[in-house]
Amino acid sequence: MDSGRKLRVMVDANILFAASYSPRFPYALLRHAAAGDFQLVLTPMIIHEAREALAEVAPKAIPRFDDLLAALGYELAPSPSEQRLQAHSDLVRDPDDIHVALGAIDAEVDYLVTQDRDFTDRNPATQTLHELLNIVLPGTFLRNHLGWSSEDLEAIRSRTWADIDTYPSSPIFE
Repeated sequence: MDSGRKLRVMVDANILFAASYSPRFPYALLRHAAAGDFQLVLTPMIIHEAREALAEVAPKAIPRFDDLLAALGYELAPSPSEQRLQAHSDLVRDPDDIHVALGAIDAEVDYLVTQDRDFTDRNPATQTLHELLNIVLPGTFLRNHLGWSSEDLEAIRSRTWADIDTYPSSPIFE
């Protein structure tokens, strides 16, 4: 990688959902994206999937999700076509995840950050996927690429919104 270029990082819907729902590893990761520490890359399908999940499980978190998206300054990459999704139906175990894998591959991101075990588990079924993408958990990315220590990570493992002084009286990432 060119040392003058920011890392380009895609997250999936579970990271957007989790960051809107609790202020733990995904939230901390996206704070770094908002600060410009790396270039966040999303697709319309990822955003839609996260919004739909929040609407179903935690509709009160939708305003926080909207604030989060507004603060991120993300790059919007195209979602893969239906034909492309069908042509690569065996890329990921869960068919609902194929769009994420193809979106990351097509956008040529440096990393895909996810908590989804269909991506993170290393086994013969995910070998091809791991050859095409650098897939990491949010805590691993925070530690290995953003300099977080084990103590820093442990400090937010159980954090709640009440632990954050700035929310909800100020914008999500101030």
